[in-house]
Amino acid sequence: MEIRAASWRDFRPVHRLEKVCFQKDAWPWIDILAALTFPETVRLVAESNGRIVGCVVGDRRQRKRMGWIATIGVHPDFRGRRIGAQLLEACERALDVPNVRLSLRPSNAAALQLYRRQGYTEIDRWPRYYRGGEDALVMEKLISA
Repeated sequence: MEIRAASWRDFRPVHRLEKVCFQKDAWPWIDILAALTFPETVRLVAESNGRIVGCVVGDRRQRKRMGWIATIGVHPDFRGRRIGAQLLEACERALDVPNVRLSLRPSNAAALQLYRRQGYTEIDRWPRYYRGGEDALVMEKLISA
């Protein structure tokens, strides 16, 4: 498995992956294309035998000296292999900011466990953020002081 920078050329497989991983919460195609082309966005994919099996997108918020993990997903057939953790770590390094935040559904137990193992702590809750009315859990990792 290899982690590499993604570009607009990866649009189709990243779009398919987003749909498989997030179903009703999947980003629309225009948001995926934007994430793969905006200049300050960190976008990485995990490839296994030439197939994109994971993706992470992060953006720097320089004025706040923080980063935001906008999306991260691993194909269900490839979960449990530390691909998500490797993508997250690579994105954190590339963002190169003192702290990183992300949000998730509290019902996503696997993601919640991953983020806690990686050093993220819960800092906020956004009521009724997701479709269906589920809250968003906001987590943060302090990278450096």
